[in-house]
Amino acid sequence: MLQTLTHFYRLTIIKRLSAHKMKLFLKYHGPAILWALFVLVICSVHLDSVDKSPLFFEGFDKLTHCGLFFTLIVLVCFGVIRQQKPRRLTYTGVFIIWIVSIIFGGLIEILQISIFTWRTGDWNDLFCDVLGACMGVFSVMLTIEAIGKNEKK
Repeated sequence: MLQTLTHFYRLTIIKRLSAHKMKLFLKYHGPAILWALFVLVICSVHLDSVDKSPLFFEGFDKLTHCGLFFTLIVLVCFGVIRQQKPRRLTYTGVFIIWIVSIIFGGLIEILQISIFTWRTGDWNDLFCDVLGACMGVFSVMLTIEAIGKNEKK
């Protein structure tokens, strides 16, 4: 009976720790997860004639892809930095974030070809996803470097 109670308490503690870790993960990465869902939705909606409106110029779609992935990288890096003690971001971490965002962009393009058939999967869209991710990584690293130099003074 004592073993059963001990096992029960272990399971309860593990569940509480897991729930606590999930809450912390969502606390730090919630904005990035919501943004990734927004990117997925915005890249899957049926535009009909909206993209032919005079408000949108040629290449607006590419600019949108670039901006969406720039923001995604910044939000993910922000979550990782906030989660770390001390607050830092390694080059390896940034590289992994960059690779995962490119895979996410590729997955979106594959979904556009296979499932969201009203959209077109395009290599140029993927290129703009990569470009936006590179811009995001560059801006995050530049900001971290500037803050680090400012703190040393």
